[in-house]
Amino acid sequence: MPTTQYEVNNGETGMVMLLRPLDFSLLAELKEGRNVGANLHMELDSARPYVNERLSILADYEVVRRVGPNENSGLYEITDKGLAVLEHREEYGEVEDFEALIEDAPDE
Repeated sequence: MPTTQYEVNNGETGMVMLLRPLDFSLLAELKEGRNVGANLHMELDSARPYVNERLSILADYEVVRRVGPNENSGLYEITDKGLAVLEHREEYGEVEDFEALIEDAPDE
């Protein structure tokens, strides 16, 4: 089954934000509170290596962050930017500059 994915240019870093359906599910789970990939893969019924890969990519996009005294502990939390991504999910792939849209979202 093909997955829907879109490329969104990040003007600041030049990085292209490529979000996949699992990314939105991960963000929704992290909105409920901090979690680790081992738990998230079970909750979302997705392969653990793929979940860990996506979490790492989401951290690069700054929509989640690694937390804890040791950033390699695997504990993640959603950022304000990640909350904005969830809030504007329906607009993803529809607007020309999604990155600007979420950067301009007011902090709550």
